[in-house]
Amino acid sequence: MILDLFAGPGGWSYALSLLGIRDVGLEWDQWACRTRAAAGQLTLRTDVARYPVGPFLGRTTGLIASPPCQAWSTAGKRLGLLDQPLVHQAVADLAAGRDTRDKLLGACRDERSLLAAEPMRYLQALNTVGEPEWVAMEEVPDVLPLWKQYAVILRAWGFSVWCGILNAADFGVPQTRRRAILLASRSRPAEPPPPTHARHGEPETLFGPGRAPWVSMAAALGWGATDRPVPTVCAGGGPGGGPEPFPSGSRKTLADARDRGTWQPPPHTRRTGSPAGTAPAPAPAPAPAPAPARTWSLRTNSQANATVRTLDEPAGTLFFGHRANECVWVAEPAHPATAADAPAPEAIRITAPEAGVLQTFPADYPWAGNKGQQFSQIGNAVPPRLAAHLLSPHLGRPLGPDDFTLAA
Repeated sequence: MILDLFAGPGGWSYALSLLGIRDVGLEWDQWACRTRAAAGQLTLRTDVARYPVGPFLGRTTGLIASPPCQAWSTAGKRLGLLDQPLVHQAVADLAAGRDTRDKLLGACRDERSLLAAEPMRYLQALNTVGEPEWVAMEEVPDVLPLWKQYAVILRAWGFSVWCGILNAADFGVPQTRRRAILLASRSRPAEPPPPTHARHGEPETLFGPGRAPWVSMAAALGWGATDRPVPTVCAGGGPGGGPEPFPSGSRKTLADARDRGTWQPPPHTRRTGSPAGTAPAPAPAPAPAPAPARTWSLRTNSQANATVRTLDEPAGTLFFGHRANECVWVAEPAHPATAADAPAPEAIRITAPEAGVLQTFPADYPWAGNKGQQFSQIGNAVPPRLAAHLLSPHLGRPLGPDDFTLAA
């Protein structure tokens, strides 16, 4: 089996399903477990830090781990950085077969910090029976020093290991999400997957195809660069791919699209004459003048240093904190000359389907819970498109040109 620690709502699992494989996820959050169940993913609802490793010995080929990032993330208090020496000590002790977690946990400023050491407890036990064959782990960039410690230990156990920072946008994710990645294998050289996209597109050369430009939010969502966020075609939904992805009422109606300055009423046909004995047809009412065009951007959180990107760019890293939703679409005049005539600034909260698509989940992914619980799952998830690129070499299933299809 493939064991997925801290499985969340299924970023790794959905990627594996696209590769024709299933995993077993360990997850504590009830809403993430409900999402996984609705998506048809195998899940044990349990505390990863307390679940015994024994049931997995002799049957685990791959181990995946994305420990909770709240203690380390720039969106939080980052107490994990202060706890880092304790986490390093826990990893060293667990690798040597000593369990000092309870003692170290009492000294941590954030009890979640020590969860980053949990994969080593599983790896140490599995290594006693020559497992797993490969490992893939993901976390926020500040965890990279810890991954380097893991790398030293895994190499001593016979693994080839690579760890470093990857940008999800380089693999077709419409989001410049940077993550610390560790890849290890007993059977092949561990190395990062080749990027498929670049900030600026690259032409084909004699050495192979060039890289495509980064995927913009507009392209992922099926919007125009100046479109107002309204119910429309979205990757995986609408006329291009199934039913309408957004619930009714989540946006203003399509009739209000004229407010964004890109909508034009259909042309009217004026009759120039009328049959004898009939009154001439009344002239149609003049069409309302469209409002000045505005450019829409996404503000990724409510912090002062939040990333703001226009629709023709990838999003910044999506953060969702204690509020139900801190990520909003904001409008600015498309042309400075029209600023005086432009409507007042407008902000529209992103929807869960939109945020999920920007993480490369399908628009109809079955997110469970209320808005806050859904956004929390989305913000913490591994983008499935990035996960697919990380996993396909280990599984011997190369991806096709569109990233989410197996090569012929």
